[in-house]
Amino acid sequence: MTKAFASQADLEDKKITFEQLSAHCWAYTAEGDPNSGVIIGEKYILVSDATATPAMARDLIAKIRTVSDKPIKYVLLTHYHAVRVLGASAYFAEGASEIIASQGTYELIVERGAQDMKSEMERFPRLFRGADSIPGLTWPTLVIGGGDPFKGELPGRLTVDLGGVKVQIWSPGAGHTRGDTIAWVEEEKVLFSGDLVEYEAGVYTGDAQLAEWPATLEALRALGAEAIVPGRGEAMKGAADVNKALDYTKRWVETLFAAGKEAAAAGMDLKAAMAHTRKSMDPVFGHVFIYEHCLPFDVSRAYDEASGIKNPRIWTAERDMEMWKALQS
Repeated sequence: MTKAFASQADLEDKKITFEQLSAHCWAYTAEGDPNSGVIIGEKYILVSDATATPAMARDLIAKIRTVSDKPIKYVLLTHYHAVRVLGASAYFAEGASEIIASQGTYELIVERGAQDMKSEMERFPRLFRGADSIPGLTWPTLVIGGGDPFKGELPGRLTVDLGGVKVQIWSPGAGHTRGDTIAWVEEEKVLFSGDLVEYEAGVYTGDAQLAEWPATLEALRALGAEAIVPGRGEAMKGAADVNKALDYTKRWVETLFAAGKEAAAAGMDLKAAMAHTRKSMDPVFGHVFIYEHCLPFDVSRAYDEASGIKNPRIWTAERDMEMWKALQS
């Protein structure tokens, strides 16, 4: 009998931490589950990453209400994955009027949002408890940019004034997806990276641009952040720990892609490519949250990109199972 995805057996609730990082910036983290960021101004609040469901979003909103009664006006989608965005509807009751995303993210929602939603719901039963409360895909109301990072174009920037704190929103380059977007509070040196950066958790690369990702990480490093809310893992405080998170993510991406290139050059099938990749990945990363869930998708994407497939193939529930069966045979 074929065993289930690692994530389908992950049914234990995680410990939630809501932590203040600076005068206006907070981190909502959950032991390897997707993180969110919160920036609280004198007039408005911005939430970075909307969570998987309205119920999860309401838990974050309850944490926010312990420290502020200001309206949550802005929700930033750092990228398009369902576990990040489908809780957005809960914020409208809190005053949200703008859901912000990059042009790249908008295009990905158009191209594959429905397939991604179905795929991720089947992969993550715990994160999608109460999925019947999700009204459908989350669409941005404010789309920034439109440049092509593959041609060296700067996609554009937006500065949001929350009252007493300004948030810069822009796309530093391709990486976790082709539409990754960050929130940067320069005056307080706090970076909200989305899944461009992770720490001590699996780095999902199923829709990634692996060749470009390391340069994007270096662009983030150049900001000189003194705190970071990564996509997964604990919030990192102090420049040294910020660099630790950047180094961790870069090592994952480079180690994975190197193995993918070797597997493609040798003409390995997916199962052999997985075994080959484990030789370099398991000793370094095998202990971290959601490692076993991420690795099959990561190996598939690394092999594809190494084989010349620039635009990641769309993950559907059917493709998920086809890939999984190939690894079990």
